[in-house]
Amino acid sequence: MAGWIFVVTLVLAVVAAYRPFGDYMHRVVTGTRHSVAERGLYRLVGVDPAAGQSWGVYARSVLAFSAVSILFLYLFLRVQDKLWLSLGLPAVPDHIAWNTAVSFVTNTNWQAYAGESTLGHLVQMAGLAVQNFVSAAVGIAVAVAFIRGFVARKRPELGNFWVDLTRITLRILLPVSIVAALVFLAAGAVQNLSGGTDVTTLTGATQHITGGPVASQEAIKELGTNGGGFSNVNAAHPFENPTTWTNWFQLFLILLIPFSLPRVFGRLAGQNRQGYAIAAVMAVLALASVALTVAFEVHGAGTVPQAVGSAMEGKETRFGVPGSAVYAAITTLTSTGSVNSFHDSYTSFGGMMPMINMMLGEVAPGGTGSGLYGLLILAIITVFVAGLMVGRTPEYLGKKIGAREMKLASSYFLITPALVLAGTAAAFATGNNSTALNSGPHGLSEVLYAFTSAANNNGSAFGGITVNTPWWDTALGLAMLLGRFLPIVLVLALAGALARQKVTPESEGTLPTHQPLFVGMVVGVTVVLVALTFLPALALGPIAEGLS
Repeated sequence: MAGWIFVVTLVLAVVAAYRPFGDYMHRVVTGTRHSVAERGLYRLVGVDPAAGQSWGVYARSVLAFSAVSILFLYLFLRVQDKLWLSLGLPAVPDHIAWNTAVSFVTNTNWQAYAGESTLGHLVQMAGLAVQNFVSAAVGIAVAVAFIRGFVARKRPELGNFWVDLTRITLRILLPVSIVAALVFLAAGAVQNLSGGTDVTTLTGATQHITGGPVASQEAIKELGTNGGGFSNVNAAHPFENPTTWTNWFQLFLILLIPFSLPRVFGRLAGQNRQGYAIAAVMAVLALASVALTVAFEVHGAGTVPQAVGSAMEGKETRFGVPGSAVYAAITTLTSTGSVNSFHDSYTSFGGMMPMINMMLGEVAPGGTGSGLYGLLILAIITVFVAGLMVGRTPEYLGKKIGAREMKLASSYFLITPALVLAGTAAAFATGNNSTALNSGPHGLSEVLYAFTSAANNNGSAFGGITVNTPWWDTALGLAMLLGRFLPIVLVLALAGALARQKVTPESEGTLPTHQPLFVGMVVGVTVVLVALTFLPALALGPIAEGLS
């Protein structure tokens, strides 16, 4: 019953926020007035806020900003030992610094280190937390630019990246994060600059309890679907996730922006029903995934879980099986990657579900921005397939989907599977799978999960595998880098192609893209494409383990 209440109240809260928060984001990205702080930032970087950008200029702006961010964060990590509030910690090794810089700039937040014993407070605040804000803002900005491509009438401009980045950060992410941080602080999350406290345990031993600015980082960690934990155990730590209701609040923050962005899509397209259709696809996939994940874990398939009556290995007792399973499903359905339990200890099929969530492309609802533009790509593929079935040139929101558009959409969809499967094969071919704790199907699952998490910019860890080696840090860093920016370039190129088209009026042969039939078709196309791509790998890993 507690699990049902948890899920139902979470769904109701997200539904209640859909319209007002979506409308607020719409006003932010369409407004024409600039605040004093915003105008100051534009002058600082030499940007004309009134100038529009073509898709090429917008893409180059995204790539340039991200490249500078990676370089700055890498250098910041490498000189940590010389900075204020370093807590006496040494500089981060080069391969871990590379992996971490790429990870946080790409909104992945994969961590090949233990936060409380590797990073000082200044690096956490001025390095990682800053990227938590701006990497999330980049995703939202790209999604908004993609929507502008749909609604533009033979105009090449997709907006201005620097204006979008600034407004989204200052008007959406920052104010909500301040409120959320105060909520976490009131709930018991730590917020200080202490180096920690030594305490005596019940057994008489001495234990060092780490302090730090946790509450403020926790807020944007969840709101921006980042997921990087201040401490090694992430959201299982009571300083990050003090109570069962903060567990609920974290999931609400994770879902708030991705599930509200379809409202922005509907408003910009001038048809709110289009936004409802996209949100419905997200909801169907998300509810199915949550139900299956919880069912697999509550059932507890396996000799030991059935003997003790529960699959509690690797789970936090404060949250129990349902609270842990719901958290695992939602943080892998989005690009958050935050964890409050050890996915490696899940049952075979329960551990498979977070992998499948990421393999879906994290579109239910996905990350901040990336989920929406990923699902719109799938919607384009769906209308193309439907057009072939009836022998008609497909259209979506009045824009024809021709050969150029389908090449870009198909390339977008193929990038992530190629990175995941090629990376997994490379790990086995070079013998680097030996760092996995297990052999056989479970060992394959550990390697497959690592590359699935990196290439999909999720950042969650299956566990049971050592990844802080030069090979793993380099390989996963490349997967994160290519998995983030190649799709973004293709999305913006597709937006540019759509923007140059004129709007085709609807006719009797136009496929309605706001009705339940279309929702079901998009869900079906998503599941079929993922099954065709990843089923062989899953059959060798979690499915083989579960059937045995």
